[in-house]
Amino acid sequence: MAEIHAPAKKNRLTLYILIALILGIGLGFMLNSSYVSAENQRIATAEVTIKSLQNQLTTLHDTTFPAYHSLKAEVESLSKSKSAAIIARDDKLEPFSLLADIFLRLIKMIVAPLVFTTLVVGVAKLGDIKSVGRIGGKTLLWFFSASFASLFLGMMLVNFFKPGVAMHLPLPDAAVDTGIKKTALTLREFLYHVFPSSVFESMAKNEILQIVVFALFFGVATAAIGEKGEIVIKAMDAIAHVILKITGYVMKAAPVAVFGAMTAIIAKQGLGILSTYSIFISEFYFGLLLLWVVLLLAGSLFVRKRIFTLLRHIKEPTLLAFSTSSSEAAFPKTMMELERFGCNDRIVSFVLPLGYSFNLDGSMMYMTFASMFIAQAYGIHLDPGTELSMLLVLMLTSKGIAGVPRASLVVIAGTLATFNIPEAGLALLLGIDPLLDMGRSATNVIGNSVATVAVSKWENSLNG
Repeated sequence: MAEIHAPAKKNRLTLYILIALILGIGLGFMLNSSYVSAENQRIATAEVTIKSLQNQLTTLHDTTFPAYHSLKAEVESLSKSKSAAIIARDDKLEPFSLLADIFLRLIKMIVAPLVFTTLVVGVAKLGDIKSVGRIGGKTLLWFFSASFASLFLGMMLVNFFKPGVAMHLPLPDAAVDTGIKKTALTLREFLYHVFPSSVFESMAKNEILQIVVFALFFGVATAAIGEKGEIVIKAMDAIAHVILKITGYVMKAAPVAVFGAMTAIIAKQGLGILSTYSIFISEFYFGLLLLWVVLLLAGSLFVRKRIFTLLRHIKEPTLLAFSTSSSEAAFPKTMMELERFGCNDRIVSFVLPLGYSFNLDGSMMYMTFASMFIAQAYGIHLDPGTELSMLLVLMLTSKGIAGVPRASLVVIAGTLATFNIPEAGLALLLGIDPLLDMGRSATNVIGNSVATVAVSKWENSLNG
C-alpha cells in the first residue's frame, strides 16, 4: 500500500482538531451555565439526595420497618426524576451529540472491512502458517507483556496515591443497581466471544476479535491455494485501498465531530466535575503519562531516537482518539501513519487489528486503578495476594471485549463481583468516566503503534 502513503502536502487536520477541541470546551461551558443549567441542577440535587437516602437505608437493618419502605419509595421517585432530567438535557444537546455520533458511525462503517481486507492480505503475503505463527507469537508476547506492565503500574500507583481512602463510604445496599451489566468470566463465554458463529454477524456488530479469527483462517487458506489465491489477494488489496480512500473523505469531518463531542460532554458535566474529582483525575492522568514513558522507552530499545519521529507521525490519530474518546475512530489513520513511518504493510495489517482486542494499554491501567479505588473508598483492605489475583483475572477477562460499549466498566463490574467489592461503587466513576476514557483511548493508540513498530523491527521489516 506504499503508493497511498507517499509524502503529501502538510496536513493541517491536527490544527483544526485542536481548534475544534478548544471551541467545543468554550461553547460547552457556556451551555452548561445557561442552556442546560436547570436540568443539571435537578440532576445534581437528585444525586445528592439519593446518596443521602441510600446511606440512611444502610442503617436500617429491618426491611419490614415502614420507614425503610418509605425511603425506598423516595429513592425510586428521585431516580425517575433524575432520569427525566437527563433525557431532557440530552434532547437539548442532541444536535451536538449527533455530530460526533455520525462521525463515529462512519468510522465504524470502515473498520470491519478494513481490518478484514488488510489482515487477509497481510497474512497471505506472509506466505505460510510458520511465518504467521512466528510473527503472531512475537506479537502476543509483546501484547501480554504490555498488558501486565499496564495493570501492574496501575496497581502500584493506586496503592501509592490511595485516592479512595479519603472518601470513607459506608457499604451500600447490595440491591443498588449500577445499570452496568457484568461481563461473564467463564471460559465458555470467553471462547464464544472469540470464535464467530457467523462472520456476517461479526461484521455487522464490529466484533474485531472475531473478524481477526476469520481473517487469519481466510488469509492462511488463500496463501495455501497458490496461484488462484493471487487473484483474491489482489482483490482484497484493491478493496483496502478503496476503504483507505473513503477514510480520507471521512477524516475531513473529524474537527466537526470533535467540536460536537466536546461541546456535549462539557455542557453535561461542566468544568466543576474537574475540581470535584481533580485528585483522582490528576493521579490517573499522571499514571497514563508514566505508562507513555514506559511504552516509548520499550519502543526506543528497538528504534532508538526514531521513537520521536513515531510520535510526530501518530500525534493526529492520538489527538483524534483523545477528542472522541474512541481509539477505534483513530484506527484507519493510525494504520496509514505507521506505514508512512516505515512499517511493512504486512506487519501493520497483522499486528494493529490484533492490538484492538489484545493490547488496550490505557484501559488495562484504568481497570486496576478503578477497581482498587472503589475498594479503598469502602474501606476494604486487599492483601498483596488478592491484588495479584485481581490483576491476573483482569488480564484474562479484558481480552477481546473491545467491541463492548463502555468495555472497561463492564470488566470492572465483573471483577468487583468476583472479589466481593460493592458494584455500587461504579457510580463514583460514571460521571467522570467520559473524561477518563479520553486518556485511555489516546494511550491505546500509542500502545498499539509502539507494538507495531517493535514487531516490524523484530522482523527486520522496518524501513528508514
